[in-house]
Amino acid sequence: QVQLIESGGGLVQAGGSLRLSCAASGRTFRINAWGWFRQAPGKEREFVARIPWNGGTSFYADSVKGRFTISRVNAQNTVYLQMNSLEPEDTAIYYCAATKYGGVRTNLNEYDYWGQGTQVTVSS
Repeated sequence: QVQLIESGGGLVQAGGSLRLSCAASGRTFRINAWGWFRQAPGKEREFVARIPWNGGTSFYADSVKGRFTISRVNAQNTVYLQMNSLEPEDTAIYYCAATKYGGVRTNLNEYDYWGQGTQVTVSS
């Protein structure tokens, strides 16, 4: 099993920045890629960003492209989501996820491990 713990959420004004962190423990050798998803009130959970474990190209949802950056430090089993130019529409619970599968995976059903989520609130 792999355990994921997110941190770094909070309240920020529109135009501000936050950095989310996700630390993994357990059988991390199973991880092929990391992902971030989010779920706003009354909406389905949606893909935000993905990064392969061993390097390679990151992939982003169109809604965050150019504003969010996903990165990882393998030696620390940690993935980050730097969020800049935040908008009220970015308000959601953000979830870290990990998958055993390669390729560009944007479907939440393709992720095997999930964190508990961290709240991000952007005020206008």
